[in-house]
Amino acid sequence: MLRFRFFQDIALKSHALVPGRIVIASRESRLALWQAGHIQARLAELHPQCRVEVLGMTTRGDQILDRPLAQIGGKGLFIKELEVAMKEGRADLAVHSLKDVPMEMPDGFSLTAITARENPRDAFVSNHHDGLDALPAGAVVGTSSLRREAILRSGYPHLKIEPLRGNLDTRLRKLDAGKYDAIILAAAGLVRLGLKERIRAVLTPEQSLPAPGQGALGIEVLSARSDVVAWVAPLNDVETMHCVRAERSFSRALGGSCQVPLGGYAILQNGQLWLRGFVATSDGRKMVSGELRGAPEDDESIGRVLAQQLREQGAEAILATLAGGQ
Repeated sequence: MLRFRFFQDIALKSHALVPGRIVIASRESRLALWQAGHIQARLAELHPQCRVEVLGMTTRGDQILDRPLAQIGGKGLFIKELEVAMKEGRADLAVHSLKDVPMEMPDGFSLTAITARENPRDAFVSNHHDGLDALPAGAVVGTSSLRREAILRSGYPHLKIEPLRGNLDTRLRKLDAGKYDAIILAAAGLVRLGLKERIRAVLTPEQSLPAPGQGALGIEVLSARSDVVAWVAPLNDVETMHCVRAERSFSRALGGSCQVPLGGYAILQNGQLWLRGFVATSDGRKMVSGELRGAPEDDESIGRVLAQQLREQGAEAILATLAGGQ
């Protein structure tokens, strides 16, 4: 696994500064606790003299389940309580699924490390059908994101798209109860919780371009905590970092949020970073997409340039329409 040698050197030099206890703030969903536990184990390996603990917390995003996320304040609702815990000194860091982290970090906080990516693609989950193309007209598909909704409405107008909220287990229970014919979830979450067998098909990027950061974990810390920055630095995966930085830069330049149906997905191919992206109206009737390649170290620049290209090709009008509907 690739990592920043610079960060490794920092971590080694600051080895003596590591305290006897490191606290990770986490949401209390099963997936969030798995993610925090994964980082907990990695940190325990790096700093065996430390006691690494997880502080479980319930966030507003977990409490409000009767409305689409875009209507209640967006993804930031999943991390505010964790940030308060860090400000108050009750936690040293927080672990997030990066697709759930707002594109603009709050003042005083930063994403310090991005870990190696799990499968970043969307998964088709159904008890009776093998894939999107096998669904009959009128079949009900559940999804929690405007991105997936726009993709489905554009490519599969004969399907009925319904909102789907709740943690991963809750969503699967709703499917099993017959409320949906199929649901679309992030493949990474299913894999991490040992539920890979529930995946009937992994959607290709051509079928469903992933969300920026999907499949990657981000470690958030107080920017002023240089000690914590050093502790977690060896967990950073360079390849994933370049890809995610390009994706988030692209999204940020287009005002990416829960209110904007947008996909952004980058990979490293033949030594180059290849970024694909799109933005669409919520009904999927208008969609502008593009791609760009460049040097990995130019990750954020690639994201900004692709965003500008899409604006010039019609994304500006789509964004204006979305803003007018809010």
